[in-house]
Amino acid sequence: MDNLIRDIEDRNDIDRLMLRFYSRVMADDLIGYIFTDVAKLDLDRHLPVIGDFWETIIFQTGVYTRHGRNPLQVHGELNEKEPLLPEHFRRWLEIFTQITDELFAGEKADFIKVRAAAIAERMMQFVGGVQRGEISFPRSV
Repeated sequence: MDNLIRDIEDRNDIDRLMLRFYSRVMADDLIGYIFTDVAKLDLDRHLPVIGDFWETIIFQTGVYTRHGRNPLQVHGELNEKEPLLPEHFRRWLEIFTQITDELFAGEKADFIKVRAAAIAERMMQFVGGVQRGEISFPRSV
């Protein structure tokens, strides 16, 4: 844990969060294989894109639009290779929340966790045909 816990303030903080998150998630026993073996994620290419995604969410910069990607479609294609299950999304969210809490505290840190929960739920609805409320994700921190 870092000595000074503060809120997410800029893109560097987002990049730090994403690097630590992906390092942990790719090594996870339950979902790591989805990132390494199924998606064959290249972190050098993915980190700038996912950083743009979260920068757009947190700071409303709009930089993610330059990628011309739809996250639902990307995960739908991944789901065709390997079914993405509720337990995968729950674990993703658990790790995301843990890493955020290890690094940051404050309004934006709380916001990113709430948005991550909403995104996990929406992804599960999209790829799994699950209706809203059928799976439980935390709504607040």
